[in-house]
Amino acid sequence: MVHVWKHNGRGEWLIDKRANRGQNIDGMWETTGGCAVAGDDSLTAALRETKEELGIDLDPQKGELFERTINAGSSMGGGWICDVWIFLHDCQIEDVRFSDGETCAAMWASAETIKQMMKDGIFLDERFYPYFEQMINKHKRRTGT
Repeated sequence: MVHVWKHNGRGEWLIDKRANRGQNIDGMWETTGGCAVAGDDSLTAALRETKEELGIDLDPQKGELFERTINAGSSMGGGWICDVWIFLHDCQIEDVRFSDGETCAAMWASAETIKQMMKDGIFLDERFYPYFEQMINKHKRRTGT
């Protein structure tokens, strides 16, 4: 699976709100995410999921793999790999196109706003993004934002 974080270089992150998918996390704010399909590598999955969910094309040259987590599962299966991508991307919210059954809103938010949204229970939290603090801190050091 992939998590795809988009920042605009001014300290803001493009986040989206989940549409009604029949899951207990419907209506929550999140970052783009999804699973690879047969033949996808991680980067391809990140680009495809972003296009599907937000209607935007990310420049692969402006992306970096931040982290890879591997869960081997058990002898009964259940293992997974999660790649976390960070892309430099700037756009107007009006440029975002929502996908029926996927997304219903988007906004640019600071890391502090996202942290507060996590505390308020309206953004998927550290159970989904255990790397969030580390990612934000590393990004601040690299970009000064």
